[in-house]
Amino acid sequence: MTSGEGRGLHATLLASLGPAITSGDCPPGTVLRTDELEERFEVSRTVVREVVRVLESMRLVESRRRVGVTVRPTEEWNVFDPQVIRWRLAGRDRPRQLRSLTVLRSAVEPIAAGLAARLASPEQCEELTRHALGMVSTSRGQQLESYLVHDVAFHHVILRASGNEMFAKLGDVVAEVLTGRTQHHVMFTDPDPAAVTLHVQVAEAVRGGDEERAERLTREITIGAMAELDVLAP
Repeated sequence: MTSGEGRGLHATLLASLGPAITSGDCPPGTVLRTDELEERFEVSRTVVREVVRVLESMRLVESRRRVGVTVRPTEEWNVFDPQVIRWRLAGRDRPRQLRSLTVLRSAVEPIAAGLAARLASPEQCEELTRHALGMVSTSRGQQLESYLVHDVAFHHVILRASGNEMFAKLGDVVAEVLTGRTQHHVMFTDPDPAAVTLHVQVAEAVRGGDEERAERLTREITIGAMAELDVLAP
């Protein structure tokens, strides 16, 4: 078996086990036996062990001698891992996962925007404005994939510009929820014009150093995102 084939088998097994666990098909307490996985997926023990190590790093499973690989309780999972978020958004629990992530955004992003208005560098202000205008230019004509690129980048800048390393680390989490909304069609055909305008206004507030306005406008964005979920993913 070549290294390329090994990586392919590794990816295939991971893409099967990860979603099975996060969707509840393999509920907490399920024991996954190495020999059964080898036989079922026609892979080597080495491949199984490599995949199990990845799942262990996400805290989805734990290995115990003479027991096997056991699925951990949901509350022990690394729910901030982007791959775990991706799997959960692809499963039947998508509405609840989207709602949970949007609540997280509501708690963090307005504060981050206020801090960004105080601390953002000129380069970050320029970057924020560029992506806000990019959102405007791609907000019509069903260009959701192009719009997503600017939307993700905009929120990454806000979180980084806050100067808080904890907030900055949540950039990938926010990116996953924005991407998941688009890929799983939990978006209108074109973005809400009011939301697009709010992003432009946030960029203006940050550039102008208006902390209160930046925080208030960003809170309006997250409230709007939650309202969309009420319609599209009740």
